[in-house]
Parts: sequence; structure tokens; C-alpha cells
Amino acid sequence: MKPIFLFSLLFLALTCTNQTHAHAVVTKSSLNVNSVLAGQESQVELSFNSRVELSLSQVLLVSAGDKKQVLNTNPGKKAGQITINMPALNSGEYALQLKIFAADGHLSEDLIRFVVIEENR
Repeated sequence: MKPIFLFSLLFLALTCTNQTHAHAVVTKSSLNVNSVLAGQESQVELSFNSRVELSLSQVLLVSAGDKKQVLNTNPGKKAGQITINMPALNSGEYALQLKIFAADGHLSEDLIRFVVIEENR
């Protein structure tokens, strides 16, 4: 009977652990849904799998020639969301370089590529 009790205790310990996320990983991006149109300011919304320390995080716009520009960010409507203010851009290929601190203090880095398109009139 004692081995069954120990096995049950071990099973519970392994399956009932608290899930903690050591890194802030992008789980949803408005760039996957909405196109960025040339010549128009816009906003990009990113959702993460954990809360984000926005004051310690940084988002850079990367354009041709590896030119980088720091972008302004704001908290989103829900925990783990941020909104990025995008300037008016010319058509072409760009990327968002993310340096995000999760609420637990772990740094995550990511690169999200996107294309700015001309609006069809």
C-alpha cells in the first residue's frame, strides 16, 4: 500500500505544479490580421503569454539598410497586451525588433517581419 501512496503523491506533484512562463512570447499579432498601409500612421497590437514590464521593454522598427527607430508603446486593453504606435511608412519590407521583459524579469527577444503595402484605390 505504501508504494501506491508514494506513486500517487509523485504523480500529483508532477501534474499539479504551477505553470509559470519564464519568457514573454508573442501569442497574437494584429499584423497577421490587418495590413499596414503606406503613408498612414497605424497601431499594432501584440499579445503575450505573460504580463509585460513595459517600462523595461523596447520595440524597434527596422527598415532597409538595418536602420532602427525606437517606437512608442502603450499597455493594451488586457494584461499581457501592448499597443505599438507606428509612423507613416513607405511601401516595403520592415520588421519589429522586440526586447520584452516578462513580469518575472526574464528578457525575451523576437523579430516580427511585415510588409507595408500601397492602398488600392
